[in-house]
Amino acid sequence: MRKILIVGAGQSGLQLALGLQSSGYEVTLMSNRTADEIRAGRVMSTQCMFHTALQHERDLGLDFWESQAPRIEGLGVSVAAPDSSRAIDWVGRLDGFAQSVDQRVKMAGWMETFAQRGGQLVIHGAAVGDLDYFSRSYDLVLVAAGKGELVSMFGRDETRSPYSEPQRALAVAYVHGLGPRPEHPDFDAVRCNVVPGVGELFVMPTLTTGGRADILFWEGVPGGPVDAFKGVKDPAEHLSLTLELMERFTPWEYARATRVELTDAGGTLAGRYAPTVRNPIGRLPGGGLVLGVADVVVANDPITGQGSNSASKCAAAYLAAIVEQGDKPFDEEWMRSTFDRYWRTAQHVTKWTNAMLAPPPEHVLNLLGAAGQLQPVADRFANGFNDPSDFENFFFDPEKTNAYLASVSGA
Repeated sequence: MRKILIVGAGQSGLQLALGLQSSGYEVTLMSNRTADEIRAGRVMSTQCMFHTALQHERDLGLDFWESQAPRIEGLGVSVAAPDSSRAIDWVGRLDGFAQSVDQRVKMAGWMETFAQRGGQLVIHGAAVGDLDYFSRSYDLVLVAAGKGELVSMFGRDETRSPYSEPQRALAVAYVHGLGPRPEHPDFDAVRCNVVPGVGELFVMPTLTTGGRADILFWEGVPGGPVDAFKGVKDPAEHLSLTLELMERFTPWEYARATRVELTDAGGTLAGRYAPTVRNPIGRLPGGGLVLGVADVVVANDPITGQGSNSASKCAAAYLAAIVEQGDKPFDEEWMRSTFDRYWRTAQHVTKWTNAMLAPPPEHVLNLLGAAGQLQPVADRFANGFNDPSDFENFFFDPEKTNAYLASVSGA
């Protein structure tokens, strides 16, 4: 039986560990926190997982919360006018529903399942020196911990990383008590509110430790009015600031948020990071090689909601590559080809996300405007969140955009 070590117990690390476990591998999983510590801790992210990523979980029988989490059936876009009205406002319907499960719920539950199924769970914050020691006992070491010392083993890929600084300041609040969107009270949707030159407010339904909730997520342009959360430690102050900014820049969302309260004391998060693609292979001091997983090697800004989706797709690609390798060595050539397999989908996410961080060109504004008049355009844009490769066909190139809009208008 081949022995595999996975460091990091997030979406990708746990999904991969449970998938390998069910395929008969001897898996050791290292986490810097216990399941109880994760469940009782601070929120770790926003996450809206679309159909393909959810299907990867279903394929492994890991969709434990599907019947409890809200079914997200649409994705809407609003663009603020200078007077704080909405210049653009529409919602596209998803072909397959999306869902959001607070990672405190999911990661704690998956970690307990891994241990119950006989997996070796080690609670230890691993350093490079630890991996150097452990690597001699395993056929393959995978690093799925996207923060801290271990990431430094994976060099930045300059050719795929156009940004050297964070492009948004991020601020998250999980709340109870948000009212329905009057435009679609009969179904749940993620709402993306664009405030040109200021940032974006995302609103998404979720399942958290206390049941159904909603996430209010500001992405502020650095140095702008929404870049205001640095140093805010008090959760109540964080929520108050979130709502003040909503009232000022997205009054249509604030109107349904006047009675919200935080889900729990750990329901806020703020920070920033530079979107970065890294070389997938890390070299240990003793000469061993480790393979980076998900946002260790491809970290995109959350503006397109792809983090947990990419992590799920990466875990699925790596699982297939490991199983297909059989008893052959997990050497450097295999590691490169395994990452390349993931990059075939990840490259589209990176290109689209980096484009969305820049001010939109005229043809993209035309596309967003047309979606408000032509439902097929709104639906196609919404479903691009599940399959970002489709944006190549109608988003980046003005000629392709114009041809697509002409074809829909003509039809």
